[in-house]
Amino acid sequence: MLSNGLAPWHLLLLVLVAVVVFGSSRLPGAARGLGQALRILKSEVGATKSQPDTAASRPAEEQQLKPPPAGESAAR
Repeated sequence: MLSNGLAPWHLLLLVLVAVVVFGSSRLPGAARGLGQALRILKSEVGATKSQPDTAASRPAEEQQLKPPPAGESAAR
């Protein structure tokens, strides 16, 4: 039994319901799309982690919003 209260027969029942609802011909395509989406998400998270966090490296004073220069009007 899994720690979250799901028994193996619960998972089997979920798979059976998925086959009935979506049909056996659509499940491989759905699984392929889900796998592709997860791969894209994983690569984007990796790219985000590899880029330096520029906001954290700047002092707090620079991160605050600055008012527009006196020569420009606020409403354009």
